[in-house]
Amino acid sequence: MLLLGFFLGLAVGIGFWVWQQVQLNRYLRRVLQPLTPHSYKVGLPLIPGLRQEIMLVRQQRQDLQQSLQTYQDLLEFAPVGYLQVDEENQLLWCNQQAQEILYLQRWQPGQVRLLLELVRSYELDHLIEQTRDWQKPQTKEWVFHPSCDNAAEMPTIKSLTLRASSLPLPNGQVGVFLENRQPLLDINQARDRSFSDLAHELRTPLTSIRLVVETLQNRLEPPLNRWVNRLMQEVDRLINLVQSWLELTQMETNPNMQLQTEAVELRSLIASVWENLEPLAQRQHLSLTYSGPENLWIEADPARIYQVFLNLLDNSIKYSLPSTSIYVQAKILSTNNNGGNAGSSSLEINLIDSGVGFAQADLPHIFERFYRGDKARSHSPQDNNSIGAIVGNGLGLAIVQQILLAHGGSIKAMNHPETGGAWMQILFPQVMANCLSQDYS
Repeated sequence: MLLLGFFLGLAVGIGFWVWQQVQLNRYLRRVLQPLTPHSYKVGLPLIPGLRQEIMLVRQQRQDLQQSLQTYQDLLEFAPVGYLQVDEENQLLWCNQQAQEILYLQRWQPGQVRLLLELVRSYELDHLIEQTRDWQKPQTKEWVFHPSCDNAAEMPTIKSLTLRASSLPLPNGQVGVFLENRQPLLDINQARDRSFSDLAHELRTPLTSIRLVVETLQNRLEPPLNRWVNRLMQEVDRLINLVQSWLELTQMETNPNMQLQTEAVELRSLIASVWENLEPLAQRQHLSLTYSGPENLWIEADPARIYQVFLNLLDNSIKYSLPSTSIYVQAKILSTNNNGGNAGSSSLEINLIDSGVGFAQADLPHIFERFYRGDKARSHSPQDNNSIGAIVGNGLGLAIVQQILLAHGGSIKAMNHPETGGAWMQILFPQVMANCLSQDYS
């Protein structure tokens, strides 16, 4: 009797399982009917395959969720800030660094709020819109002025110099990496103040040393005075270094330096500079070739612009190969759209030599103070032929750049494709008059 009950229950269970499989098969047949006319052939062997696919999809979903969590953890502990907005500029997520940089005190993880309500920064909002419109990564640096709900804390909150790098994402979203540049700028300012104070302290003892050397020069006879002359050269080099450092620091501290501007005729200025440097050029048998408009007048500080061309032509003489030419090419670029007023045109000046040129790795750093790049450019042909020659102090091009910036201009360093030498391109905004071009050599 017990055995009969057991078999009866087993038969009922098997029958129920078969009934379930039949119902599932019918359901699958109805689901797959729109897909293929041969769906009636789908039978029980399809079910294990579907179960395996479902398990695989679940596993892939778990892997993706784990990868997403890993990336979020990496961004959370990254040393730079990161935020992500949707197509409507609503903040979806940001890490702890971004919350601290942007003072996001009102935002909580999981909230979706308009970024402009949380961060009052037109520059950041414009960067995001530009990235979304152009679908290209963008970079921008600006001074961020944080806002705070607590008025008592406002005096303690300082402005920050931020650099943002944005990246377009799918579905109109944009990701932004934020870097707080303020600590680096503070360190640079502290360094500059320290060097400036040191330079001020060095001027007096160097002047005293030079007076002593001058006294020794008048009292010593050859060949002993050879060493005193060498000492005088090194003292002059130190004095020039200190003076250049103080001048550059003053320019960088006050970018809008007071310029004593007046009308300056460009070709006459260059001729005057070349006349001063011609004794050095004759040693190398170098010549100057000018091409550009006659009577080309610019509004500039004569002493400062003279210093610009003095430094640039001096460098060209130092690094040019013997018996070659240095080219100065000037041309007017029309920037006026309202009727051709020549006073609104800009000026391009190309200064080209036939020397060793710059190494490609050095070009981005040419105008950095004390930068020394390729040894071929660091040591000129004149240095190899003269013992005790006074070499550059590494500040000349930095000073040139600051002077041009103060005039509203710019300078770019390249290698000329034809001569292989250095190619300095100056853009100057103030052009007053011009006439026909003529070569000057």
